Amino acid sequence: MIDHMGFRVRDLAAARRFYEACAAVLGLEVIDNTPDSFLIGRSAARPLPFIWVGTPQPAFWTADHRTSASPIHLAFTAPDRSAVDRFHEAALAAGGADSGAPGLRGPQERGYYAAFVLDPDGNNIEAGARP
Repeated sequence: MIDHMGFRVRDLAAARRFYEACAAVLGLEVIDNTPDSFLIGRSAARPLPFIWVGTPQPAFWTADHRTSASPIHLAFTAPDRSAVDRFHEAALAAGGADSGAPGLRGPQERGYYAAFVLDPDGNNIEAGARP
């Protein structure tokens, strides 16, 4: 459904450390893109869909855009509960802040197991596994 998305960060090295740790436990890769950006995807051989993460302002964004002025919520699919647990642990070890420990979420989610962390720019990043 989604081909790609992107968001800016203030510190590319900190973001890359954070996303490399989180992506690896979910079976994803951080892929080199430019000196000022990287991609998160399945692999360099299978780059679509991808998430672009970088410091430059893309030409199609307006001058009013401010990095993390309106934090995003990004949820990754985890293959199982163990991966959610490892995601949370890896994210915290890589500089993330806890925003919701691994556990079952609301009754409306019917067995959805997820964890939430804040990345170095304050974006709310989630990994979740459905039964």
